[in-house]
Amino acid sequence: MGKGTSLYKNAYHLSLFTIFYNIAEGLVSMILGYKDDTLTLFGFGVDSFIEVMSGIGIAVMILRIQQNPESSKNEFEIKALKITGTSFYLLSAGLLIGIVINLINNHKPETALWGIIISIISIMVMVWLMTAKRSVGKKLHSEPIISDSNCTKVCVYMSIVLLASSLIYELTGFAYADAIGVAGLIYFSISEGKEALEKAKGKNCCS
Repeated sequence: MGKGTSLYKNAYHLSLFTIFYNIAEGLVSMILGYKDDTLTLFGFGVDSFIEVMSGIGIAVMILRIQQNPESSKNEFEIKALKITGTSFYLLSAGLLIGIVINLINNHKPETALWGIIISIISIMVMVWLMTAKRSVGKKLHSEPIISDSNCTKVCVYMSIVLLASSLIYELTGFAYADAIGVAGLIYFSISEGKEALEKAKGKNCCS
């Protein structure tokens, strides 16, 4: 097995890990977010499932690049990007409605402890993934894989938003901490949605 083949195999395995990790993270976050009435954690979980669709597109991209580095996006990749981008916009709209409803009802989460735990784990995993993907991308001189590693930064930022809002609420009981956290998720969701749709059109993003 050549060095290039081994590196592409590593890149593919990293994309598979990203998919399965996000499925697990999404399930746990949504269940606990719903149970504790924490909109930020619930929205974080929904985001993880959108990342799964994006991750599948990345896995297909890596297989395509391995076979032909100069080839353009195939129909599946473009469709995956469009679905991902649209899903992020829908998530943003849903979270915005959630903020309004919670503010009107003066709703507060029962606890934000699980948000703290999940976000810390997510930050560690995503920083490792970002570093590993970037290392493989540089060794392969692959701009698409390096770009994917840079996009993982957004996942780190969203985890930091979840951690910050959860810590503030758990330590101070500040009523609007959850709403502020959701607003942060909306900002990054819109950014990711825009980038996914631009990628579908063939524009370079996350670089």
